[in-house]
Amino acid sequence: MKSYKDPSFQDRVGTAAQAKQKALDRLKAKPPVDESVLAERRARAEAKEAAEAAKRAAKLEAKRQAEAEKAAAEAERIAREAAEAEAAAAAAAAAAPKKLTDAEKKAARDARYAARKGRK
Repeated sequence: MKSYKDPSFQDRVGTAAQAKQKALDRLKAKPPVDESVLAERRARAEAKEAAEAAKRAAKLEAKRQAEAEKAAAEAERIAREAAEAEAAAAAAAAAAPKKLTDAEKKAARDARYAARKGRK
């Protein structure tokens, strides 16, 4: 004897076919979308896409502007450091003793020798 809880394969296939047909009937019974409503949806979607594109463009422009400002600041920093290094090199060159020629070295040596002899 069959149980009421145990439907056969044929019963299950029939139930699935009925459910499918019922869903198709509901879909076919649905009223078609009005052209004006469809056009309004399209216009709204296009306006939304245009707004998003403008927002993306503004964000990209702001990013490029920030990168340009950062590059300008970096170039300014490098130029300032180069000027400071050049000034430091010039100051070091001015502070460093100049190279003496052989004749000047000999004269200085002779002067030191004469001073040392004079002290004795």
